Amino acid sequence: MHENRTSYPKAKAQMYAQLQEVPKKYKTIAIIRMTKVRSTQILPLRKTLKGEVEFVSIKDKVARIALSKLDIPGIKEIAADLTGQCMLMFTNMSPFKLNVLLSKNKIMMAARGGDIASVDIVVPAKNTGIAPGPMLTEFKEAGIPTKIDQGTIWIAKDSTPVEKGGVINEKLAALLGKLDIKPVEAGISLFTALEEGLKYSEEEMIIDVEKIRAQFATAHQEAVSLSIEAAYITADNVSQILSKAAQSARSVSVESGFMTDETKEQILQKADAQAKGVASQAKDYTPA
Repeated sequence: MHENRTSYPKAKAQMYAQLQEVPKKYKTIAIIRMTKVRSTQILPLRKTLKGEVEFVSIKDKVARIALSKLDIPGIKEIAADLTGQCMLMFTNMSPFKLNVLLSKNKIMMAARGGDIASVDIVVPAKNTGIAPGPMLTEFKEAGIPTKIDQGTIWIAKDSTPVEKGGVINEKLAALLGKLDIKPVEAGISLFTALEEGLKYSEEEMIIDVEKIRAQFATAHQEAVSLSIEAAYITADNVSQILSKAAQSARSVSVESGFMTDETKEQILQKADAQAKGVASQAKDYTPA
């Protein structure tokens, strides 16, 4: 009976001890689901984020028990999300920054049957180095033209068996693997995270960096325009405000006929035009 157990497997005991200490060192605890994640995605991330993020592979039941024992605000909610195959990430950066870093570290991977092509799959014309035989049928079924030359299969011309967004079947996936073509872009995103007591869902941590950058640019331009209209002087807008004020002053001077060295020519031109207009009207005037 498990109730009478007095000792546990060494690996589980070590994991329990580790999860009793590691969370206390960091501000952020994050979970990634490993259901569709391959080990080849994790290894590069470990290297890229070394020193900033600590990865801990877990057994969900042991991890839930270990984390629920900690006196950290919100930790029990995170522990409850540890179901199925998961990995924990510990860091002092915000979960939003971590999620952006994860999205930037995508890699191209070999396809499996049922995967969606992330790009147009282009099979270039070349010598495959594969001997003729049953493989010829696989090339034909994939719609890739071939020829036999010097005892090997040559791809006769560039072809695109599947376009971006298309489904890659098992036979094509196997063929692409033999040609060392990796058409699937794979990335990792956080499932949930806890930062200093605040828990975030997967949707809340998704940030469109380009969209946010564009919004900041628009907000900045609108703020500058408003400050110019309100004549609220800052280091960024002082030249524009002074230029606008000078233009307004010149306009008032011209409209009121108040001569200055800068406006006398415009005022005289305006007066001349008005005088010619009055003279023209007087010339055409016929008394009743």
